[in-house]
Amino acid sequence: MRETSLSATPVETPRADVYVERTLSPALVWTLARRELRDSLRDWRILIPIGLLTLVFPFIMLLIGAVLFDFLEQYGATIIGEQMVPFGLLTVGFFPMSFSLVIALETFVGERERNSLEALFSTPASDLDLYVGKLIASLVLPLVASWFGMVVYILAMIRADMWALDGTTLAMIWMLNTAEGVLMVSAAVIVSSHTTSVRAANLLASFIIVPVALLLQVEGLILFWNKTGALWWLFLGVLVLTVALLRVGIRSFNREHILAREIDFLNLERAWTLIKAFWCAPPDEAPRLRQVPEEAPPFRLRRFYTQALPAMLRRDWLALAVGSLLVVGGFVLGWYLARAWHIPPQILALDRLDVNRLQAQLQANQTGLAMLPRFSARAILVHNMRVVLISGVLSPFTVGVVPALSILAPFVLIGGMTSVLAAGGQDWVRFLVAFILPHGVVEIPAVVIGLAYAIRIGAMILGPPRDFSVSEGVLLAITDFLRVLLFVVLPLLALAAVLEVFVTPRIIVALYG
Repeated sequence: MRETSLSATPVETPRADVYVERTLSPALVWTLARRELRDSLRDWRILIPIGLLTLVFPFIMLLIGAVLFDFLEQYGATIIGEQMVPFGLLTVGFFPMSFSLVIALETFVGERERNSLEALFSTPASDLDLYVGKLIASLVLPLVASWFGMVVYILAMIRADMWALDGTTLAMIWMLNTAEGVLMVSAAVIVSSHTTSVRAANLLASFIIVPVALLLQVEGLILFWNKTGALWWLFLGVLVLTVALLRVGIRSFNREHILAREIDFLNLERAWTLIKAFWCAPPDEAPRLRQVPEEAPPFRLRRFYTQALPAMLRRDWLALAVGSLLVVGGFVLGWYLARAWHIPPQILALDRLDVNRLQAQLQANQTGLAMLPRFSARAILVHNMRVVLISGVLSPFTVGVVPALSILAPFVLIGGMTSVLAAGGQDWVRFLVAFILPHGVVEIPAVVIGLAYAIRIGAMILGPPRDFSVSEGVLLAITDFLRVLLFVVLPLLALAAVLEVFVTPRIIVALYG
């Protein structure tokens, strides 16, 4: 596919389907997977630790669970102790997979160090055959070890008369562990195909294991709060991210580029040159300037507003549409959750709003509401800019998930408040017109535009433009994000902050007075 590193000399990258056949041959895939499995099963350094984790760790978790259960029973907290059962099952399934990750991490880079990579790539298998065959072989042992460990734990808990888990929760935990295993292995195979040494691959493993371990803790909190329904949403999120990583791995795998890569490097000079070129150029010039960045025209702010920005908004209509749909979806989701969770309507009583106090604050030039801490335009601007900027920074590490959630979350809250007002017979339209609309007409488009371009950074990892490498696509998306953030989002959010402090409270007084 496309080279993902920033080479010092820009070279026209041909489309992958021109020189590499991307067909899938089940026979070749099975042959490759069988070869890998046979080699792994012959290595005692892999089998013994996996076997010990699979057979011994479930009994360790059983012992810990029994001690904790007896301790909590002394204080009448047996319900909390029972929640250790599903958490223990999650942990037992995770640990064998985390250790077995070494198999996936050595998938391609191990072949390089054993000097067998050239022989493997000289086979008639296509890139797709090679990648899928290696992926399947890397998945089998971790998943089998995880499943077997969970079976041992279940049998031990039943024998000790400590089993307290219904079939639905068991199936959910089983599916969640399996999805996380596929997620980790998919990420590890990508790492293996883009590094040049086993040491580098093992160092990068922490970027795989640590996030999944944190996710495991979140799942544990959900189980301790007995909110198992939320696990389905986590499972859906893990599934989407897994599919995205599989797509990234298949798109970015190319045997010729792997063979040509001698050492892991990052050409910062080349990256900075591309950023400067993309910063100055309109969108239609980006494909040419990635080849000859020194021909970029000088930056002109007027040209950005009159030519570059309209062209960018037309080109990126899909990202903007996704941002707009998240606004609507968040509002609808908040409305539904408020009804589903039976939030009492009396929690919001805007008909008893102390308008006189607010009016006195306005006359004294003291902005703020009785129900809210005092605020200023500067504080609101800094907060909103911080959210957009942090979302952009985290977007490439989460494939655009964080900026999407940053759009979704506030509108879930607004939708929930509106639903509570409607359930209590209050005028929810007046609430939106008074509290949201005065500054929201500026703030909402600004936030959607900024976070849509943040989402685009993560999307570039999954599918860069034609003839762009992944790294070049990400640099282009980062440059567009920074331009939009500085010249579009910042001015709009500054105006919105002024409106929120000096206009919105007066409209609230007028409508609720």
